[in-house]
Amino acid sequence: MEIGRISLPKVKAVVVSCGMITPYGWGIDACWNGILSGKTAISRLNRFKTETFQSDYAATVDGLEYHQKDSLVMQMLKSLFHGTSVSIPQDAKLILATTKGEIDFLERKILKGTGDNSSCNLTSLLKKVSALTGVQGEGMIISAACASSAAAVARAAAMIRSKNSDCVLVVACDSVTEFVFSGFSSLMALDKFAARPFDKDRNGLSLGEAAAFALIMSESRAKDEKKQRLGEIAGWGLSDDANHMTGPSRDGDGVILAIKKALKAAGIGESEVSFIAAHGTGTVYNDAMEMKAFRAVFRDAKVPVYSIKGGIGHTMGATGLIEMIIALRALKEKKIPPTVNLKEADEDARGWVSPQERPVDNNKKVLITNAGFSGINTALILC
Repeated sequence: MEIGRISLPKVKAVVVSCGMITPYGWGIDACWNGILSGKTAISRLNRFKTETFQSDYAATVDGLEYHQKDSLVMQMLKSLFHGTSVSIPQDAKLILATTKGEIDFLERKILKGTGDNSSCNLTSLLKKVSALTGVQGEGMIISAACASSAAAVARAAAMIRSKNSDCVLVVACDSVTEFVFSGFSSLMALDKFAARPFDKDRNGLSLGEAAAFALIMSESRAKDEKKQRLGEIAGWGLSDDANHMTGPSRDGDGVILAIKKALKAAGIGESEVSFIAAHGTGTVYNDAMEMKAFRAVFRDAKVPVYSIKGGIGHTMGATGLIEMIIALRALKEKKIPPTVNLKEADEDARGWVSPQERPVDNNKKVLITNAGFSGINTALILC
């Protein structure tokens, strides 16, 4: 930014701590090692009856109890925050990202006639998360379909760069419930077994569940408090192609726009992107649309692309934050994760995706893309 002839540096938004619980288990190590193993956490679902649905496979977290006092997402969040030694500053601004939150409370009321369905609203969950983490203030909710937590990360970074805050806590969560599963089944969007992102025989997504958090600070506050810098959110972009209530635009224009906005915000060219963490759901149209967008932006460069959804399934509102944390780990380890369940890449994706891990080159910048119902698209640049 420039004022007259004086050039002022941008305020950098840096990630100082994070954590997750996924179908691979508790913690980042469990998820990272699970993805690198190439073994999927998607398995036969026994949480509810699935005979009338398109599939009976999903990726769920072990040990959760269905239709109990605590919702599935609160069980994950309590395990996540009680199991971490991370100190959350009370003055952190809270952003909660989710699609359906505690929707299992509404299910329990409708199916079993027990409980209070008013407690399934997202405002109630926000208050619980605020109490659980100890932050002060009202906080905000971002519910932007499956781009929710990526949009929340973008919002957090924007708040820091604009100096509206110097510390933001992003919390994301979603769970596999009968309500959610039946919805995706009615759309004929589920793979019968496990999702195969970018595979020539891909045939749908697999649902997953997860909870995650990231504490994001201004670089100056992180230095003052001697916090470890895990990575920087250097750029972000959002768009909406307004194509269809659930289907992505076939031309990829919305994703292209989001990527270009993110590159501009980061102040870099496309040649500086080392690899891409794609949304990669495993549906025919999503993966084709993303590859069309990548080819339009990066042309013949064939930047390495991967998706983690063949491993942990599509974790809906939590997916962007989970993918950001794994991408930061990939930068640290200088390893591009494999695309789990990829057998033979679709023609459009050949040379871009791989079932094997690959080394990270010296550019050390990663692009993360996400897309959600209603046509919303997000892109993040990390370094």
